[in-house]
Amino acid sequence: MANVVTRHKRKKTRMKIHGSDLAFDIINYTLLVLSFIITLYPILFVLSASISDPDAVSSGKMFLFPINPSLEGYKYVFMQKDIWVGYANTIFYTVLGTLINLAVTVPCAYALSRKNLAGRKYIMLLFIFTMYFNGGLIPSYLNANSLHLVDTRTIMLISGAVSVFNLIVARTFFENTIPEQLNEAAEIDGCGDFKTFTKIILPLSKPILVVLMLYYGVGHWNSYFNAMIYLKDHAKFPLQLILREILILSSFSSDIMTDSMSPEAMAALLEQQDTANMLKYSVIVVSTLPMMIIYPRLQKYFAKGVMIGSVKG
Repeated sequence: MANVVTRHKRKKTRMKIHGSDLAFDIINYTLLVLSFIITLYPILFVLSASISDPDAVSSGKMFLFPINPSLEGYKYVFMQKDIWVGYANTIFYTVLGTLINLAVTVPCAYALSRKNLAGRKYIMLLFIFTMYFNGGLIPSYLNANSLHLVDTRTIMLISGAVSVFNLIVARTFFENTIPEQLNEAAEIDGCGDFKTFTKIILPLSKPILVVLMLYYGVGHWNSYFNAMIYLKDHAKFPLQLILREILILSSFSSDIMTDSMSPEAMAALLEQQDTANMLKYSVIVVSTLPMMIIYPRLQKYFAKGVMIGSVKG
C-alpha cells in the first residue's frame, strides 16, 4: 500500500513540473487576468465618471477613481422627464417584444425539430437564406410605410420577430433533448399537438426559454437603430435613443462654439455641455443596471441552454 501511495505522489509531482502544462497555465491565467481587467475597467470608469466632476472627466484628468464625487448627475437623471419616458418605452418594448419573439420562435423551432413535419428541410433552407440575403433598409422602410406602421409602437415590437440564429439554437435544443417517444406516448394518452406542446414540451424547455428570453430581451433593451429609422414622435423614443441624443449633444455643443459668438450664447452652450456630460455617464449606469441585475439570476439556465442548443447547427 505504501508503494502505491509513493508512486502516486511521484506521478503527481511529474505532472506538476511538466513544462508544457506549466506554460499553458501561465498563459491561461495571464489571458484571464488581462480579459478581466479589460472587461472591468470600462465598468469602473463609467461608475466613477457618473459621480465625478464633469470637467475633470472631459479634460481627461479622471482615470479610474472619482474626482470631487457628487450625485448631481443622478439628480439630473431623476429630474429629466424625457429619460423616464424613454425608460418606460424601453421596458414596454422589451417585455412585450420579447413575449412576441418567444411566441413566434419557440413553436416554429419545435415544429422544425419534428421529423414528421413535411418539407422541414426546405422550410429551414428558406430561413437560412434570409440570414445571408434580405430586402435592405429602403425596401423594409417602404414596406412598413405601406402597412402604416411607421411612427407606431407596433413596428418596434414586430420588427425582427424571429431571429434565425435563435431559431436554430432552439430547434437544436428540441432535437437533442425531446425524444420522439415522448410525443408518441402523449399521443397514445390522447394529447393533441397543441396540448403536447403546452403541457409537456414547454415545462421541459425552461433552459432554452431563458436563453431566448435573455437574447431577445437584451436585443430590445439595447436597440436604437429601428427607433431612429421608423419613429418620429419623441414620446415613443426608447431610452437608448434618448441616451444617443445626450451623447451627441455633449460633443455638438463644443463643436459649434466660435469666437464670433456672444458671451451669453457661449455660456449657455457651456452650461448645456456640462449638463450633458454630467448626464451621459449617469444615464449609462441607470440604463444598464437592470440587465446587470437580471443576468446573474439567469446564468445557471443560460449556460445549460446554450451548451445543449449549440451542439449542432
